[in-house]
Amino acid sequence: MAYFDAASAAPLHSVARQALLASLDEGWADPARLYREGRRARVLLDAAREAAAEAVGCRPDELIFTSSGTRAVHTGIAGALAGRRRVGRHLIVSAVEHSSVLHSAESLEAAGGTVTQIPVDRTGRVDPAAYGDALRADTALACLQSANHEVGTEQPVAEVAEACRAAGVPLLVDAAQSLGWGPVEGDWSLLTASAHKWGGPAGVGLLVVRKGVRFAPQGPVDERESGRAAGFENIPAIVAAAASLRAVRAEAAEEALRLRELTERIRVRVPRAVPDVEVVGDPVRRLPGVVTFSCLYVDGEVLLHELDREGFSVSSGSSCTSSTLTPSHVLRAMGVLSEGNVRVSLPVGVAEEDVERFLEVLPGTVAAVREKLGAPVASEVAREEDVLVVDSLGKRCPIPVIELAKVIGDVPVGGLVRVLSDDEAARLDIPAWCEMRGQEYAGEEPADRGTAYLVRRAS
Repeated sequence: MAYFDAASAAPLHSVARQALLASLDEGWADPARLYREGRRARVLLDAAREAAAEAVGCRPDELIFTSSGTRAVHTGIAGALAGRRRVGRHLIVSAVEHSSVLHSAESLEAAGGTVTQIPVDRTGRVDPAAYGDALRADTALACLQSANHEVGTEQPVAEVAEACRAAGVPLLVDAAQSLGWGPVEGDWSLLTASAHKWGGPAGVGLLVVRKGVRFAPQGPVDERESGRAAGFENIPAIVAAAASLRAVRAEAAEEALRLRELTERIRVRVPRAVPDVEVVGDPVRRLPGVVTFSCLYVDGEVLLHELDREGFSVSSGSSCTSSTLTPSHVLRAMGVLSEGNVRVSLPVGVAEEDVERFLEVLPGTVAAVREKLGAPVASEVAREEDVLVVDSLGKRCPIPVIELAKVIGDVPVGGLVRVLSDDEAARLDIPAWCEMRGQEYAGEEPADRGTAYLVRRAS
């Protein structure tokens, strides 16, 4: 089985496993106690904190360990907002942040605060000037991920941090996806990360709060972790997290070159081997092991199941694989195709042979999935004056786009096709199909049920 979903959770690093097993015998006691076992546990905890701080590029007393990366984000945002409550209750985030950041923003809005969401371009990258323009007198905090978790695009953190620093606003950086590859550049104020993203054990997060940043921990006060993270420290897991971070950093430069070559191989060869594919994300400024593409006329859930049957574990941002039946907020913000979406995120040490086998298997798998979906039946197409109407109500992606593709040739150049759909994904996928196939997207309009999407035949 080839595991290609390291952006969700990287396999446990061998160094992490060794450190975890060793520290189980030494780090079980309460590090706050003064007897021998407690002192031994304290030594392990302090050493792990120093190692993690060195990797981040901060002081050890600026870094605390939390129970997860999500907890680190929630704690960091809540504490920073509370610490600057006299300034205001305005938060700035990008449209492609991790859900933990967006959920914190929703909580702020529910409590009466305001949130500005910065858009991204088609590669998923923010414009630093947009952050500068969004800063206000009542801005308490800005947030920006170092690299995107779905498409791998790296963000201009240093430029955004400079704009925030000039305005006196702290910047929180979610470095979950990038910290294993190197420290985050720029004059940021807070940083969060998650150990299971770089091969450490799950259940360990990092929160860094620079000295001088106003921060007021929320919730009941706890004496552990500088009063910022309640609960008994999981010292064996923390030791394993710090040890694995140091280990992956030691091999990061060489491994990054190897993974970039493999992901570039996928980026170039997939569109050549599979028709009607859009590779998304920045082609240059991206994480070493992440490549994402979307396939027209493909049900994402079926494709992932078929790839799993072939021995490949991949993930997707397609609405077809989500219980919410809505496209990934990242793909939606980028304005790219969401149907048949596949994210390949290669783990450290992945075999080149597995990547080659994936490239061999993928074309036939996509073709088989497309064939299973079939063509629309004639009764689903009708004419409304000079407009061809496609009724796709009640049908999930990618059926609306498939039916559109089947009938676009039945109207003259300049003619309209009106696609009726109540699937939210159609709002993203139909315009994306038009751009890919050289047709004109003429907008949308309300319908008796769902929405009518208008497409004008251009060629």
